[in-house]
Amino acid sequence: MATLPNPLPQLAADPSGRVLGLELPLPQGRLIDATDEGPWPEPLLWCADEPATPGVWAAVRPASRTAGLLPVLLDVGDGRGGPQEWELMPGEMSYPGDHEADEVLAESWDEYATAEDPDWPGLAEAPALDTAPETTASAPGAVADPDALAAETADALVKDPSRLKDPRLALVPARRSADIPAAIGWTGPVNHENDVARLCAVLRSWEDRFGIRVVALTFDQLVLSVAAPPTTRAEAEAVAAEHFAFCPDNIHQGTADGTRHAYARTLLGAPTWSFWWD
Repeated sequence: MATLPNPLPQLAADPSGRVLGLELPLPQGRLIDATDEGPWPEPLLWCADEPATPGVWAAVRPASRTAGLLPVLLDVGDGRGGPQEWELMPGEMSYPGDHEADEVLAESWDEYATAEDPDWPGLAEAPALDTAPETTASAPGAVADPDALAAETADALVKDPSRLKDPRLALVPARRSADIPAAIGWTGPVNHENDVARLCAVLRSWEDRFGIRVVALTFDQLVLSVAAPPTTRAEAEAVAAEHFAFCPDNIHQGTADGTRHAYARTLLGAPTWSFWWD
């Protein structure tokens, strides 16, 4: 995968993070270079040693502007250990920009759709992303600022142990939030897709159309904040088709009757999307 210059080694010399333009010191943490095939030539991410607390996401946001490091929460409390034990495979990842979201989802749709399903319906139309900086949506139909909503979502996740058992703040060198899974070589969807950069191409499209941000990863789960979720049944049905192609397990195992129609109802106005691969 094509990469940017990696600023993470600077944290070895200055663990406080001030060299990266952070106003507040980083918590104690470590650089992670462990992969499924041994140490990677350079750090893939920095991960805090202490559980994340509310406000920490917003505190490190300047690192995205000054050093190209993007925040994500990593759950180390689900029995699979931390990222150094997640069988990361950065060498197997291509570049998200080399793939088209519509083509990736169409191929998956053809593989997983049943004979009763229609042909791939194409990508859902994008709602207007007219946002006010640093605000979150407070009224039906309102569109939140994607980065402000991501910080708010992160705060909610660290307060809720039913969602993430032991979340840790991590910083990842990546061009955009959608690229984070590929940048670290995450293999959560390996039973569905070996090259997670192809799924990151879909995440890029969702960034552009729905204002998503990658907020959290576990060994096999992905949590996104969504600034512009579907607000009508027709919009939700169209997005549900994309989710089915992106992660069939969400529909097959995530709804009472295993149908996209039931799943679509859960997407109406939902400010977070979560995906889990068996």
